[in-house]
Amino acid sequence: MSLEFEKELKVHTTSIPGLLVFDLPVHGDNRGWFKENWQRSKMTALGLPDFGPVQNNISFNTKRGVTRGIHAEPWDKYISIATGEIFGAWVDLRKGPSFGKVFTTRLDPSKAIFVPRGVGNSFQTLQDGTAYTYLVNAHWSLEQKKTYTFVNLADPELDISWPIPLEESERSESDLHHPMLKDATFMPPKRTLVVGSRGQLGQALRGLAESQELEGFEYVDYDTFDISNPEVYADYDWDLYGTIINAAAFTAVDKAESPAERKKAWSTNVTGVANLARVATEHGITLVHISSDYVFDGTIQEHNEDEGFAPLGVYGQTKAAADAIVGTVPRHYVVRSSWIVGQGNNFVTRMIGLARQAQTEHRVTAQAPMDQDGRLTFATDLARGILHLILSRSPYGTYNLTGSGPIASWYDIAGRIFTKLGVDTKYIDGNSVDTYAKAVGGSARPHHCGLNLDKITKTGFHPQNWVDALDDYITEHDQI
Repeated sequence: MSLEFEKELKVHTTSIPGLLVFDLPVHGDNRGWFKENWQRSKMTALGLPDFGPVQNNISFNTKRGVTRGIHAEPWDKYISIATGEIFGAWVDLRKGPSFGKVFTTRLDPSKAIFVPRGVGNSFQTLQDGTAYTYLVNAHWSLEQKKTYTFVNLADPELDISWPIPLEESERSESDLHHPMLKDATFMPPKRTLVVGSRGQLGQALRGLAESQELEGFEYVDYDTFDISNPEVYADYDWDLYGTIINAAAFTAVDKAESPAERKKAWSTNVTGVANLARVATEHGITLVHISSDYVFDGTIQEHNEDEGFAPLGVYGQTKAAADAIVGTVPRHYVVRSSWIVGQGNNFVTRMIGLARQAQTEHRVTAQAPMDQDGRLTFATDLARGILHLILSRSPYGTYNLTGSGPIASWYDIAGRIFTKLGVDTKYIDGNSVDTYAKAVGGSARPHHCGLNLDKITKTGFHPQNWVDALDDYITEHDQI
């Protein structure tokens, strides 16, 4: 081998998505050589994912012809050579159009390669005393090992031109018996944990994930996973997870104002979120957190994502604090929504019941505020938008996500429900959120709750018009 000195640091893409080859500058003189083997800031600027390595391993190979692999493990690898030279072969074992694609190259100390999770890795040493070193971003565990997948080095379908014929190479017994590509299993995706799975959004996420046959989704709720309890986190191997969707929250706006319930609100909405944020940061997990229009004071009709926090009550304060915490997680989506309608009791189902009651009793049965306006968000549409952000790998950050369509008051919405059911709107009493809050000692509420949807729309997601969704929802639920 003739080592090439003083190359410029460069990155080269390959035929396998995410597999990157780096030229490394090696500086040498009569004493030997030196190189920056991995340099986070320079390499991420060139396109290397900020993959967060947690372990460095070295494979020392005594003889020329040692051949290892093809193994795909559930973590990312950054591979380089300390001394010697290898011929490397990589096979994509992830589910998708690039499954089975092969890339080969030679590595010496002046080259390195980044191998994304699920790409099978193998090499053959071309010199005695070759030291092969690699960084990984997850710790080995028995649970991790269960997800390994393999393919046979000699599979003719792969058509790998090994420099040293395999029959003359040194291989392990297990490598000899790995399956051919046609029998190989896909590398499973990292798991997605949905917290608060029995709430309106949690149920919608589960239904959508199951209908789309998405793999790796797990569902927990307060009784099995209290996010405010730090002890429950020790039961999970977090390196197995790629995403946490936090649909858990204390949402009793008026109760949060009382001394007894205030602590519960802060415990779930802030302490719990801080626990999730810590785990997500430590393990490179994407954290999806559901925020609220109540982080604003409602003095303008439509709020942008970058508007400063100005909550009016305890509930809004806890949600604003959580937003700030989640914003420190490197991989995060804060999804800000309002007026969520899903399965279970909510404003719409209550109004449907009151409309039917008014129809039979011929009297005022319903009250609805006239001084608070916004847009309804249907849980199925919110779930659809969240999965869009994750699966499309939209840029991390904060996104408003409600139904589209006109901004309307609760009174207007109640009127539409009654009208849709053929009930006179005279049976609705238009009241005030301000008057209500004073009467019950509850929380002040923002008057304007509309959220601007331009940012989420630019990612390619178009929220459903809430008026159309409401009509469909009324038709479905009035028949139950």
